[in-house]
Amino acid sequence: MSAETTRRGFLRSSALGLAGTAAVGTWPWLEMKVEVRQTPTAPRGSRSGEISAWATSEKRRFAKQDPIRWRPVSAEPSHDAIVLSPDRKFQQILGFGAAFTDAACFMFNQLAAKQRELLFHELFHPAEMGLNVCRTCIGASDYSTKVYSYDEGEPDPELKRFSIEHDREYILPMLHEARTANPDLFLFSSPWSPPGWMKSGGSMLGGAMRQRYFSAYAQYFVKFLQAYAADGVPVQAVTVQNEVDTDQDGRMPACIWPQEYEIGFVKHDLGPALEQNGLKTKIWILDHNYNLWGRAIAELDDPGVRRYANAIAWHAYGGTPEMISRVHEAHPDAEMFWTEGGPDYTSPDYLTDWAKWGGTFTSALRNWCRSVTGWNLALDERGRPNIGPFPCGGLVTIHSQTKEITRSGQYWAFAHFSRAIRRGAVRFDSECAVPGICHAAFENPDGTHALVVTNAGPARTAAIRMGGMEAGIALDNDSVATFVWS
Repeated sequence: MSAETTRRGFLRSSALGLAGTAAVGTWPWLEMKVEVRQTPTAPRGSRSGEISAWATSEKRRFAKQDPIRWRPVSAEPSHDAIVLSPDRKFQQILGFGAAFTDAACFMFNQLAAKQRELLFHELFHPAEMGLNVCRTCIGASDYSTKVYSYDEGEPDPELKRFSIEHDREYILPMLHEARTANPDLFLFSSPWSPPGWMKSGGSMLGGAMRQRYFSAYAQYFVKFLQAYAADGVPVQAVTVQNEVDTDQDGRMPACIWPQEYEIGFVKHDLGPALEQNGLKTKIWILDHNYNLWGRAIAELDDPGVRRYANAIAWHAYGGTPEMISRVHEAHPDAEMFWTEGGPDYTSPDYLTDWAKWGGTFTSALRNWCRSVTGWNLALDERGRPNIGPFPCGGLVTIHSQTKEITRSGQYWAFAHFSRAIRRGAVRFDSECAVPGICHAAFENPDGTHALVVTNAGPARTAAIRMGGMEAGIALDNDSVATFVWS
């Protein structure tokens, strides 16, 4: 499908029908330099019998609220109650994060060392945002300073030219610094295109993969993983191709991979190559939209694929998240990961669309995704560097001249999940019949519980019910709230 019907269309939509956005100038403190710490520390469970709460809405950003107390249930659950059933458990959570694109790393590298250290502490340290499932690019994406691979030029099947030298300037240093802030950082890596000589057309921009280079391309993955590991940046998973079903009209690094190509490559080339080289790196397939759920089922149906790959990577630019559950029903042991989605910096609600993203993240998690990873961690005020056709914004914006930091609505939505839900948490059942309210509940490894509630409608009161206890909650209009209790 065309670019217009993929990323751009998703960026311009609001799945929750938001209303009422604030102007950028309404919140001058959002424009402060990062030396002033902007956000509270991560939520912790409160005293027995109390629920700690944080809210983001028009007048506040992840602000601590007065504690809420449990009380005995006095009547049958009403239609405005979120009913929790901790005994009915679903998937285990890996974490949350965004992408270290070439562009994001370039922008991070523009910051003074102390400013970047403070920002990385805020983004990655477990006591802060705790972002811990992040993406890197194997060569150039559309968000890069230039088009590059690790072996460009004339055909080189033996990969004698292979080099990750480009990444040593600022990508690998940024990954090292992020891992210093969070040693538990899980990295997965995706190519937007093989080297041009492996493709029909000979360019990294658009086109399709040639089967005769499958073996060489598998070794390309091996060399990438080995080179990164040798530099102290191990990568835990790879996807075969970013967005397998589009060439983006030749306007950016992209490559079409037909279903039978991905099946053959995984079971005959990439899987065996990783195995033969002693690499434990996981393979995630598809890395594209919800509406390719049928392809995901067909690929998992192949025993050869399942020997090496048992995970699907999902984008939200086409289809609906319920389509993930169709794959789960066919293959309940397969793992699901949400691997891309970012804001539009030209949108008037770029700074305030937290409820849209709260709904998006909740839908992914309620449909079996183990992680949620956004798109660019950082871009400048014009969505650059960018060699592609899209107006994406960063999770944060770093102004190209002043180096001031602006936090997007997506950032504040992430805060409500990543600050409260720990790696190893398990999602459990939550039910509510109120239109406009999205919710997801989790039990952390330490026994604390976390509930994230997105209210896309007017301000309202509701209740949380668990067992024989309940607690009243107040939800601002167009808000995200997190509740944590022991």
